[in-house]
Amino acid sequence: MALTWGVAAAVLFGALLHAGWNALIKSSTDKALDMALLQLLGSLVGFPLVIAAGWPPGAAWPWLLASVAIHIGYYVALTGAYEHGELGLAYPLMRGTGPVLVALSSALVLGERLSPAGWTGVLGVCGGVLVLGLSASGLQRPRAVGFALANAVIIALYTVVDALGVRAATQAGGNALQYVAALFALDGWIYTLLVLRRRGWAAAWPYARARAPLAAIGAAASMGSYGIALWAMTRAPVATIAALRETSVLFAALLGTWLLKEAFTPRRALGTALVLAGVLSLRLG
Repeated sequence: MALTWGVAAAVLFGALLHAGWNALIKSSTDKALDMALLQLLGSLVGFPLVIAAGWPPGAAWPWLLASVAIHIGYYVALTGAYEHGELGLAYPLMRGTGPVLVALSSALVLGERLSPAGWTGVLGVCGGVLVLGLSASGLQRPRAVGFALANAVIIALYTVVDALGVRAATQAGGNALQYVAALFALDGWIYTLLVLRRRGWAAAWPYARARAPLAAIGAAASMGSYGIALWAMTRAPVATIAALRETSVLFAALLGTWLLKEAFTPRRALGTALVLAGVLSLRLG
């Protein structure tokens, strides 16, 4: 499998969607409730898709259930990172170290070994992402850094698990849409119930009613972003897609500057250049 320009363009669009829904969470006044609402709406959308596409084959279910469990930790760490740090700090740290972990684990688990140009691209993207995120302010927000780095490990874990799951589904006669639809249909409920137990329905309902239109857009972006990524993993190496997907950090930096009034510094410009060079190397590799 090799990365084509068509697959690369789709993943880049998915990266834009991913940065968009993360900026939405960061801009909210209650990140845990916003995340719960977004995931719940995604689950409600997932069920009609399951009815249309069908459930994935049985071979995919162990990976699917493992991914649902792993994603609970992802949501907890994501909201923790955004509660304690800026989008421009937390997002690059979460997304920048994951692709290296994915590349190492996919070589061991999936037998996919990158070319020298591919490794250059992965390291270029990761290096640029970390340059975008690392700053002196990071030292002043150790809890944000801790949540973000913990989430990087979680992201690498669910990426490999879902790659195995979607490939198991397609090899058993199913397709990527079935796996994605089932994942979203099941994914949001446990985290939502945990948040509701802590917040209470009386506090959650007014917030959810006011925030629902934006959350619906975020849910669609979340589903589209990850659906594109999983589809792409059936057509190109997992490590390549994981690294290319982290170009979402570029979009997050722009959204952070335009919408959240975060500064676009020379350091972020350097990080942007490194990411773009890494993307080109991935394509050539």
